[in-house]
Amino acid sequence: MDIRDVPEAHLDRALELAYLVFHERHEEEQRKHHRDLLLPCERIGAYDGETLVGFVAAHRFSLSVPGGELPCPGLTFVSVAPTHRRRGVLFALLAELFRRSAERAVPIAALWASEDAIYGRFGFGPATQGVTVEIDSRRPLALRIDPDERPLRLIDPADAPAVVGPCFEATRAGRAGRIARDDERWSGEWLADEDEEDDELSPPRIVALGDPVVGYAVYRTKGEDEATHTPGLVRVDELEADTPAGAAALWRYLASIDLTGTVRAWGRPLDDPLLLFAADRDQVRVTGQFPALWVRLIDVRAVLTARGWVSGVDLVLEVHDSRLPANSGRFRLSSGPDGARYEPTGDPVDLSFGVRDLAACYLGGTKVVDLVAAGLVEEHTPGAAAMFDAALRTPRLPHTDDEF
Repeated sequence: MDIRDVPEAHLDRALELAYLVFHERHEEEQRKHHRDLLLPCERIGAYDGETLVGFVAAHRFSLSVPGGELPCPGLTFVSVAPTHRRRGVLFALLAELFRRSAERAVPIAALWASEDAIYGRFGFGPATQGVTVEIDSRRPLALRIDPDERPLRLIDPADAPAVVGPCFEATRAGRAGRIARDDERWSGEWLADEDEEDDELSPPRIVALGDPVVGYAVYRTKGEDEATHTPGLVRVDELEADTPAGAAALWRYLASIDLTGTVRAWGRPLDDPLLLFAADRDQVRVTGQFPALWVRLIDVRAVLTARGWVSGVDLVLEVHDSRLPANSGRFRLSSGPDGARYEPTGDPVDLSFGVRDLAACYLGGTKVVDLVAAGLVEEHTPGAAAMFDAALRTPRLPHTDDEF
């Protein structure tokens, strides 16, 4: 295999490979959208002669981490031809991506996994979780708190980056695992006129609370299915608010839209305040939970010293990383008001990690004590896992709904 950049002239080959692998068929308009999406990405291909048999693209994202921000390639369109499976193609593609990232001092990568079993083998761990929430909106939404009564207004999607973008950035800073959006990501991905998975849904609607905006929701609707008598749907793609009262106002609005009977929100955070301030949990139900953003620690030292720590920690970690051996070894992690240090040591080990499990804990969304209880992390010093959890803790759980 020859691993090299995929030029713009080969983008159609890359798309054909992806559509083959994911069993998809797209009309010309959607193909053009995907081409436009791939143009600014880094593109790495595996060639067998002149045939493209493997492909990975990487968005050039910026990811919020506790107390900071890191450059982060967002992997997408990861594809290996069925004729070339189990021949090391994916290993070679990811190894090249990791090599380039390390050269550029980019210490972390992320993706949404199509198959969970694949990416754990390459050191990715599920760092955020999402839940699907459904509201029975055939009756008014019952709440335990008073909603913010500031006026609501509908926003033209073309104006979203300017009008609600600052609110998104403010709330993004309060949670790890969130991706910065430029105008193109807002318009081309988040607010595309037609939904890629359900063409019966309306174009995106944006409702904003207050002026300046202190909260907003992005949603799409569709009417009742007369054949099955399924009530009209409000599908919530995003809801952000700077206070619980603001969130309550937006949920109340969404549940009151005429000619609908269900509000469905996919990818909400596990600690969504709606689940606590809803007065009737028979009316507001969690219908599913899933791992969302998977992260890969390319440079463990860099990511641990880049994030903030809520309490001091002084632990010796033994890390195992078969794909990137430079991460493997025994290191002392110590943090304080001036930041963190992570240095090689010969001292006795407190905790032993595989790199995928350290990645799952990194943003604060997975507890080390739970991994110890599951037999995935070894605790050599009693209390070490709880100490590490206390230092990793974040005020809100990490979360992302930016699927890519």
